[in-house]
Formats: sequence, C-alpha cells, structure tokens
Amino acid sequence: MSTTESLEERIECDHDVAIVGGGPAGCAVGVFTARYGLDTVIFDRGRSSIQRCAHLENYLGFPAGVDIETLYGLMHDHAEEAGCEIVPDLVESVERADDGRRTPAAEPTGATGSGDGEGFVIERQEGDSVTARRVVAATRYDGEYMRGLDDDAAMFETHEHDGETHEHFDGEYADHDGSTPVEGLYVASPSIEDRQALIAAGRGARVGHRVIEDSRRERGYPEAVADHYDWMRQESELDDEWSDRDRWREWFDDQLSDDHDIDDDRRVELRERDIDRSFESYLADEVIEQRAERGQKRLLEHVDDELVLEAARELEADRHVSEAGD
Repeated sequence: MSTTESLEERIECDHDVAIVGGGPAGCAVGVFTARYGLDTVIFDRGRSSIQRCAHLENYLGFPAGVDIETLYGLMHDHAEEAGCEIVPDLVESVERADDGRRTPAAEPTGATGSGDGEGFVIERQEGDSVTARRVVAATRYDGEYMRGLDDDAAMFETHEHDGETHEHFDGEYADHDGSTPVEGLYVASPSIEDRQALIAAGRGARVGHRVIEDSRRERGYPEAVADHYDWMRQESELDDEWSDRDRWREWFDDQLSDDHDIDDDRRVELRERDIDRSFESYLADEVIEQRAERGQKRLLEHVDDELVLEAARELEADRHVSEAGD
C-alpha cells in the first residue's frame, strides 16, 4: 500500500495507543508515546507485580531505595504529565476491530498513527469498550486478554507439571523491540528479561520507541528519519548552520530515496513538522532553570510533609549557626 493510499482511509479510534498495565514497563511506554503526541491511555487496576516488593532498592535514582507506593505515584504522575490518560480498570480482552468499525476519517492534526490493520477493540471489566490503533501489553503475569489475537497458536506455550498440562504466555513471543507477528500489537511485558523493575522500565522505553517509529513510517517518514530522539538540548548548542531552517530542509530532503512515493505536499508537511519539533527541543537558559525548579517541586509532592518540615528546620538551624559564626 502506498503512502497516499494509506492516508485515504483511517480508523476512527478512541486512542492511538492503549497500554495494558501501569507498572514500570507500561508507564515507560506511555511517557515516550504521549510525549511524541500519540493519544495514549494506560489501563491499570493496580495489580502490577511490583506491588509484591517490600522495598525497592535497585531502581536507579533512589540512593536509599524507594517504597512502592511512592514509586507508583511518581510513575503515574510522570505518565500523566507526559499526556497519558490513566484508567483504573481491568482489561478483559483485546481483539481486532471488525470491518464495521472502519470509517473514513480526516487527517489528524497531531502526530498520530495511520491506523494499520483494523485496529483493536479493548473490552473492559467495568467501563465501556474502547478502540485503539495500537495496543501494548505490559502486564507481568497475565496474557489471557490477548487470546483472541492468537490466530497461529504461537502466543502461548504449554508445559507439564504434576501430570497436568499448563499453558502460559510465551515470554519470547515478541521481538526485542516489542513488535509481534500481530500488526499493531506490541509486548513490553511479559518477556524473558523483565524480572527486575528497572529492566522492565528500560524495555518499556524501547517498545515505546518502536511504536513511535512505526507511526512515523506509516505517516510517510523515510526510513532514515523514522527514528525519533527524545532529547532536550541547550539553545547555546544550536550553531549558525543548524539555526538556518533551510539547512534542515536540505538535510531532510537528502534522506529521501529517489523512488519514494510521497507526493510533494505531503513531503513538505512532514518535513516542516519535523523541523518544528527539532527547534522546540532547544531550550533557553531561563527555560532550563524553570523546568529544573518545577521538576524539584513535583518531586516534593511525593515526600512526606513532616520530612519536608524537618529538613526545613534543619536548614534554618544550620543557617543560624553559620550567621552566628560570622
């Protein structure tokens, strides 16, 4: 299917990305997809395997470890800050949308996906069903909700135990980047490598990147620029050459192969949108300071008030001692 054809008919979906599971893997996926501009929802019933941990002591950034309630609050706040919607509901099943849900839709104004395949219908335990162009599985132990997508019987594996046959989700079903044989379905968890929270978060970030890359490819971005680098830069690093918009245009056009099938208007649209995104990643010194201060304040929201007051009293006492010494 050519790029032009793929844009003529889109699925009207409630979300670009639906993530099943709001632990480290699921939230990491959501932070990346939502920051890019994909409409992202995370379904989390609070059953993440990390809830079984007494105290997490090997998650980077917490020198004395972190209690699970605080970590969970930080992860969810981060996902919501990035733009995710977090829904406290259990997903009972994920299935392909039927043809009746395919309707012509206008070209989205944001950086949304193309709606490959037929999209998905997510059946919830309590709320109404919703649709999504892409689904990311991010639940550590349970993959039963994906049964309806297992057309080739490759998703689950069987084993014998005490004379009985048991079946469970195959941790090697997905590729290293989370992609699967089911178009539009990705697996961040369960996998064979996500048995530590920090590793699970890293895998989620990798899967999030793959979702973004696929979205960009389907929107017509050439392979050479399909990868997306989410990185804020200092404005002072923007030299004279790359502060010129025409230089970015030249670079982008050079990445296109001679036989690309993107019409000229579409090429210009994608190019200018990407250039805008690149310039927005360069931050002035005062903006960096503002974001640093806001980041510190958001962290304080998760610190016990008494501990904050105690630290303030200690700082005040130290200040008096210092002034007395002068």
